[in-house]
Amino acid sequence: MREFSVPALAEVPAEGNLTDIIRTNATEAPHAPVLSRKVDGRWRDVTSAEFLVEVYAAAKGLIASGVGPGDRVGLMSRTRYEWCLFDFAIWCAGAVTVPIYETSSAEQVEWILNDSEATAVIVESAAHEAILESVRGNLSELKHVWRIEQGESADDGTAEAVLAAAGAALPDSAVEERCATLTGESIATLIYTSGTTGRPKGCVLTHSNFFVPTTNLIALLEDLFSVKDPSCLLFLPLAHVLGRELHVICMQARVRTGHCPDIRQLTAELAEFKPTFVLAVPRVFEKVYNTATAKAEADGKGKIFKAAADTAIAYSEALDAGGPGLVLKAKHALFDKLVYGKLRAALGGRCEFSVSGGAPLGARLGHFYRGIGLTILEGYGLTESTAATALNPTKAVGIGSVGVPIPGSAIRIADDGEILLKGANVFQGYWKNDAATADAFEDGWFRTGDLGQLSDKGYLTVTGRKKEILVTAGGKNVAPAVIEDRIRAHSLISECMVVGDARPFVAALVTIDPETFPRWKEQHGKPADATVADLVDDPDLNASVQEAIDEGNKAVSKAEGVKKFRILTINFSEESGHLTPSLKLKRNLVMKDFAGDVENIYAG
Repeated sequence: MREFSVPALAEVPAEGNLTDIIRTNATEAPHAPVLSRKVDGRWRDVTSAEFLVEVYAAAKGLIASGVGPGDRVGLMSRTRYEWCLFDFAIWCAGAVTVPIYETSSAEQVEWILNDSEATAVIVESAAHEAILESVRGNLSELKHVWRIEQGESADDGTAEAVLAAAGAALPDSAVEERCATLTGESIATLIYTSGTTGRPKGCVLTHSNFFVPTTNLIALLEDLFSVKDPSCLLFLPLAHVLGRELHVICMQARVRTGHCPDIRQLTAELAEFKPTFVLAVPRVFEKVYNTATAKAEADGKGKIFKAAADTAIAYSEALDAGGPGLVLKAKHALFDKLVYGKLRAALGGRCEFSVSGGAPLGARLGHFYRGIGLTILEGYGLTESTAATALNPTKAVGIGSVGVPIPGSAIRIADDGEILLKGANVFQGYWKNDAATADAFEDGWFRTGDLGQLSDKGYLTVTGRKKEILVTAGGKNVAPAVIEDRIRAHSLISECMVVGDARPFVAALVTIDPETFPRWKEQHGKPADATVADLVDDPDLNASVQEAIDEGNKAVSKAEGVKKFRILTINFSEESGHLTPSLKLKRNLVMKDFAGDVENIYAG
C-alpha cells in the first residue's frame, strides 16, 4: 500500500460559500471583465459588478416564486452564459442546483427531477421544454418551469427577463439574507453520475467541496492566471463536474470566460475569442491531432507532418532529460515555422496551457502537444471528488501521469491497486442512498474503482478500472484503456473497445471516424458515396485498421495484444447511447448491442 498527500496552499474560511465569490469580485474589482457573452454575433464583456446585478435579479425572481432554502432547482442547458448566471442565482437564493445534460432523454429527465425532488427547473429550449412536458405528469414536486430562450410569442419571455420581473419588488437584502444562511457544509449541487451502468446516482457536493479545492487550485495554477488578460473558452458540458469546477475557478480567479454551446463552431470561436488556456477531455486532443494528420496526408504533406510530430515528441522528451541538443533545436525551430505555429493558431494563438481530464491522455500525445508549445496539464478526478483530485503542476509536469494530489488532499493505492481518495474535495455521499454511500468508503477513504500506481514523488498513473479488467481464458489480466488509447490515436479510428473476457484471446470492436473517412476513400480510390457498411470487408480498409491495431499492440505485451478486430458500421456516440456525455464508453451496452459481432470474432 502506498500513500501520498499534499498540504493545503490556501486557507478557506469554514463559513465560506460559493456566493462569496461574486460579491468579493464586485467589491474588489467591479470593473474587471469576468465573463463574455455573445450578443448579436459579437463578444461583449460582462464586469464583476454587472454580473452581480444580473445574478441578484434572477435570485430575487426565484425567491419571489417560492423557491426556498435547500430546494432543488434543475438546470438543463448547453454550455452558455446563462448556465453560469443561473447556477450562481440558484445558490444566492439558498437553493441547490441539479444539472441535467441537454442531451438527456425524457426518462433520464424524469428520474433526476423525481429523485432530487426538484421544485423548479430552468430549461434552454422549446425542445427541452417539450421533453419535460412529456413527463411532467409524473413530477409531483415540480411547480415552476422557466425557459432560457425566447418563445415565439412576445409574452413568452426568457427566464432571465421573467425572473427579473418577478423579483423586481424585492430588495437586495432578501438575497443577502439567503446567502447568509449558507455555510461550507450547505449542499451546493446534486450532480447525477452519467453512469455507464444502472440508474444515475446523485452525488451530494457542498459549497466547501468546491470552494476549498478551487481556492487551492488557483494557488497551484498561478501561471495560468498571472498572464496578461487571462481568458478561457469553455465548451465542455457545464452539467459535467469538470466543466463546472473550471467555471467556478475562472470566476474566483477573475479569468474572463466565454462559452461555446455548439462544438461545431469551436474552431471559429477559438480563433475569435483567443483564450489563454482551455479545458478539454483527451478525445478532443486526439481528434485535433488525427484531423491534422489526415489533412496533411490529403495535401500530400504526410511525411512532413510525421517528421514534425516526431520532432515535437523528441523535443519534449529531451526537456525531461537534460535539454535538447543543437540539431534537435534547429529542427524544432524549422517545424515551428512550418507546422507548430499553425496548430497553435487554430487555438487562437494565445494558448500556452490546457487542462485535460476525464480519462488518461497518454504520454505520446502529451509530449507532442508540449513539443508544439501547448503544455497539457493532465489531471484525474471523478464527480465524487468534485472533479480534480490530482493534477500536474505547471512547473513540474509529469507527462504520462495525471499529476500529484491537489493541495489539501491525499491519494492511497490499496493492496489490490485501487485508487483511494481523501480530502475536502471528496463528496458527502449519494443522495437518499445510504447503502451506496457506505459501500463507496473504506476506513474514511473513497473507493474510486480505478486502478493506478503512485511514484516516489507522488505522481499518479491510472492503469484502468477494476470493473473493466478482462481476464482471458488463459488467465491473463488485461486493462483495456492502455491499448484502446493507442489505437484511437490513428486518424482513421473513431472509437475502439477491447473485448476478450473469458475468451481465448483479446480482440477489438472498431468504428471509423466519419470526418477522416472521406479523405481515406479518396486516397485509396474508393467510390465517394461508399459507406463503411459497403467497405467493411474491403482489404484496404482492413489493412488501414490493422495498422492502428499494430501500433496499439506496441503498448502492451504479446498476450495482451489484439489478435482480431471487427469494423462496426456505426459510430459510437452520445446520440447512439454508447458514450456518456463525458465521452466514456458504456461497455456493457456496447457488448449487448454488438454481441453478435463479438461472437463472430471468436467463431471457429
